Amino acid sequence: MSVFLVPDGLAGDRVDATAARVSGYSRSRIESLIEAGGLLLGGVVVAKGSQRVAGGELLEIVDDAAPAGVRVSPRLADGLRIVHEDAHLVVVDKPVGVAAHPSLGWEGPSVVEHLAAAGVAVSTSGAAERQGVVQRLDVGTSGLMVVAKSEIAYSVLKQAFRDRTVDKVYHALVQGHPDPFAGTIEAPIARHPGSDWKMAIVEGGRHSVTHYETLEAHRAATLLEVHLETGRTHQIRVHMAAIGHPCVGDPLYGADPVLAQRLGLVRQWLHAVRLGFTHPTTGEYVTFDSPYPEDLAHALELVRAG
Repeated sequence: MSVFLVPDGLAGDRVDATAARVSGYSRSRIESLIEAGGLLLGGVVVAKGSQRVAGGELLEIVDDAAPAGVRVSPRLADGLRIVHEDAHLVVVDKPVGVAAHPSLGWEGPSVVEHLAAAGVAVSTSGAAERQGVVQRLDVGTSGLMVVAKSEIAYSVLKQAFRDRTVDKVYHALVQGHPDPFAGTIEAPIARHPGSDWKMAIVEGGRHSVTHYETLEAHRAATLLEVHLETGRTHQIRVHMAAIGHPCVGDPLYGADPVLAQRLGLVRQWLHAVRLGFTHPTTGEYVTFDSPYPEDLAHALELVRAG
């Protein structure tokens, strides 16, 4: 049996579509499981695929013959989770504290190393330490990222990121209340002139564009949905700090440490909640969602409570 948490963002969707999305199973396989009584929502056997999910429920799949080539939500070391895997790519839900790949000065765990340890063979394209990696997330940022397994997937996905056709959606809890409630930040980013670990808005830096909109406004902080048009290191953190609203829990970019302490945060409140792209071989547009990790969900509840 495999168990999944239905993301709040899928509330109102059909249970068969939701099960296929979060598990990596095909819709036809999910339909077969429903007929066999092998799909449960909130502990109750699903009778019809048209049933709607509310978000936040536990979805259980009972299948003695998992389809070949699909890993059903396995937990890897350090909490890394495979959301979807096929012959060409693997989508992972990366926890905080795990790097995308090994790098100079980082001695902690990485996605690349954990996938190798789990027997997931990735593309050999790219630098030796980052083979298969077509996108990266900061060590201190959790959420979804895709890794290429085949050479064609690597080539197509890298081009998709360059062409900005990949939908990269983040949720960020920021201090204060951005004005306007929705907007676009366009400012060049480069290495901070006084720090090897920090980025900054620098004239002549790389072109960087961030779109944001307010989801929830509270007394102490605002929850934003952020779409990245470009993908620079620390882009959201730098851009939000530049308009006076750093991510809560991000002292590197000016966040109030007292607020973070009150919310029990030891990292920035920033999560890659959704990743959408055209599959490099099937041409199908696929979307994956990730629920908030426990520490971020708890902090948000405290903010909502005032």
